[in-house]
Amino acid sequence: MENVYVARQPIFDKNKKIFAYELLFRDGTANYVPDIDGDVATTNLLANTFFTIGIDTLAGGRKAFINFTQNLLEKRVPLLLPKATTVIEILEDVEPDPVLIDACAQMAADGYTIALDDFEYLPSLEPLIAMADIIKFDFRLTPKAAIEDYLKQLSRNSLCLLAEKVETHHEFEAAQTMGFELFQGYFFCKPEILQGREIQGSQLTLMTIMALINSDHFCCDDLERLIARDMGLSYKLLKYLNAAFFARVSKVTSVKQALVYLGEKEVRRFVSLVAMSRLAEGKPDELIRAACIRGKFCELLGADAHAHTSPSEMFTLGMFSLIDAVIDQPMHKILAELPLSSQIKNALVGAKGRLAGYIELVRSYEAGQWDRVSRLSQALKLDGNTLPVLYLQACQWSDIAAKVS
Repeated sequence: MENVYVARQPIFDKNKKIFAYELLFRDGTANYVPDIDGDVATTNLLANTFFTIGIDTLAGGRKAFINFTQNLLEKRVPLLLPKATTVIEILEDVEPDPVLIDACAQMAADGYTIALDDFEYLPSLEPLIAMADIIKFDFRLTPKAAIEDYLKQLSRNSLCLLAEKVETHHEFEAAQTMGFELFQGYFFCKPEILQGREIQGSQLTLMTIMALINSDHFCCDDLERLIARDMGLSYKLLKYLNAAFFARVSKVTSVKQALVYLGEKEVRRFVSLVAMSRLAEGKPDELIRAACIRGKFCELLGADAHAHTSPSEMFTLGMFSLIDAVIDQPMHKILAELPLSSQIKNALVGAKGRLAGYIELVRSYEAGQWDRVSRLSQALKLDGNTLPVLYLQACQWSDIAAKVS
């Protein structure tokens, strides 16, 4: 079976903590469940499609929002998924006929969480509203006045309101003021630039370390000395290496052992992660996770394409693609201060040069823009079937690394 393209988009609470992820499948789930009849073959197909591609990895143990078409809802396909972690998203184009309402009522009665996607109030939706737990509004497409009018129709206090397509910090604050409790969009990846704010010396030092350790001129002995003299860094490295992800029988107890077991390249990655986490104190944890995914994904893409790039350069490209959101400064101002290659600077500041396509591919994959992903992967001479595997590997690496950073 062909690999299933799937990306995750975070959903935050008011404190910018992760509440859940929406899973964005290529062309929707309908293309992968072609003829549902409720028999054992269907169960196996769903297991292959939804679970072996790494739903647990993608959702990180949190709830997963999944879109279902009218056909899949009427055939009660969501009942084959775990109710503890599945949020059933009912698309805006469903027809609330008796068959669909009966199916959704069974799912609600069985304890599934029901969300209405891209909500616009219609009297015919009242049966679905009555059983819904979450109502989603497109904060970009639906005017504020229209949302306020719709909210007047939703008098039930137990309903949770979710604002999606929240792309700026101003929109996040506006949605909070209107009473929304959950927020979806890339506002957390955007810098909050304030006039007069400067890059602090400690921030510049950490960013310089990140740039230097990922250069081809930084040797293994220098790396060992850097880690050994930082007690916190040494502790986190050993904790990371002894995590379940590596499934070791005997524990690693020294920096030298870590370098031997992991290799110089992977230790450099980890030091970069710790430095980034220190830079991002006070920011949403998901920002660090996103930077890690981008770094690892870029590195894996570069290797898959056999591009004329070093793994360190590709990893740095991905990690630094979110540095403006971490530091709350314009990208051009930050990169002007750092000893990074001109290729990285051109890609991140002007979207030019041989590396620009890779970071654009990563951004498109994150957003589930599958047509654009296909075009970019062809232009970069990547095997499109490997992308889901590489993305899952990047997610798995980042989730483990972020827990101990």
